[in-house]
Amino acid sequence: MTGRAEAILITIAATIAGAGVAIVSHATTGAITIDALAAFITHLAAFTGVLVAVRWWAPSATRLLLGPVALITAVGSIEVFRIDPDLGRLQRWWLILGATIAMAVLWVLRHRGLEVLRRFRYLFLAGAIGLLLLPLAPSGWPLGGATVSGSRLWVRLHLGERSLSFQPGEGAKLLLVVFLASYLADNWRGLAAMPRSLGPLRMPEPRQLLPVLIAFGVSLLVLVYQRDLGASLMLFMVFILMLFVATARPTYLVAGGLLAVGGALGSAAAFDHVAVRVSSWLHPFADFAGSGYQVAQGLFALSYSGVLGSGLGQGLPYLIPAAATDYIFVAVVEEMGLATGLAMLAAYCLVVAIGFGIALRAADSFRALLAAGLTITLAVQTILIVGGVIRLLPLTGITLPFASYGGSSLLSNMAIIALLARVSHEERA
Repeated sequence: MTGRAEAILITIAATIAGAGVAIVSHATTGAITIDALAAFITHLAAFTGVLVAVRWWAPSATRLLLGPVALITAVGSIEVFRIDPDLGRLQRWWLILGATIAMAVLWVLRHRGLEVLRRFRYLFLAGAIGLLLLPLAPSGWPLGGATVSGSRLWVRLHLGERSLSFQPGEGAKLLLVVFLASYLADNWRGLAAMPRSLGPLRMPEPRQLLPVLIAFGVSLLVLVYQRDLGASLMLFMVFILMLFVATARPTYLVAGGLLAVGGALGSAAAFDHVAVRVSSWLHPFADFAGSGYQVAQGLFALSYSGVLGSGLGQGLPYLIPAAATDYIFVAVVEEMGLATGLAMLAAYCLVVAIGFGIALRAADSFRALLAAGLTITLAVQTILIVGGVIRLLPLTGITLPFASYGGSSLLSNMAIIALLARVSHEERA
């Protein structure tokens, strides 16, 4: 794809965002509001800004990455606006900020490149653990934690009568991937050697595995203590898959699978809200008015959608609890149809394929593992949330990348795109 084709695709995505918001406005209020123009300008400005930054500071990067991301973001923003116009307007500001973060990442790395990330891996680890600990701060502090839906994931910055909420764990996952990529790049041979045995399983030397086990063990314990089991599962899967990618040893997959099953059973027994989620996943209609209501409404919405959907502004996505966050994919399918849902999944598959392609072409082990880890993070998030809303998996409560409402998630995911572009540039330059 040429740079011109990429710019055209971004313009098409911005046009879709503006047209979709115009249709929603007309369907719900009888008039086309200024929000349609704002949506078009915001998407065009945000992704054009990132495109220009890539051309200036990572000119050899692939031209394939921004287009599908822009399309996913456009479709998601339309449905967020449909569910709650105020959230839709706020999401536009988050998109501008996310694009600014992506541009800042590219600018910071323009001279010294990704090697600076590799060199300071333990600083990134300390930063990640610090971010994970932030929600444990007392609620009365100016920067204090907040418990939402049984999980203490949020931090609120109190600004007089107003407050700003964010999830520091979204930034922590990015820092942990950078740390793990750096550590594995320097130690993958020792982790792949496996001179020791534990029953039928082969094991590496403890001194090779212990540092990374401690790092991720502490991170997982903090998340479990906060009852953020969705993020815990995602982080654990990223950890195991990156170990496998670095070493090509199936032992890590087997051990990780056994630990995941044991952890899931233990969590269901130890935490009431996890047991409720498992119960509502298996038997959503047993307690329709209670714990099964969200899952049941999501199933109703999917069954009502059809190939082309009920039409923008014609469905009832607001009946689903947390439709703008957990259930954005279902809301899209209900009003825009199964065809749009499959197109979104195809766009995600394209982003993942591009990410793994960047990793495979990387000659340097750190850049290869960084690209693979970032791509795995996006893929695991997508699989967990889409699998949850269509009842293939229990609902984890994490966001759908680029589509769900959520500022913290959008910021970290835009940073991921910037880092992938930088990896691609350094391998092609």
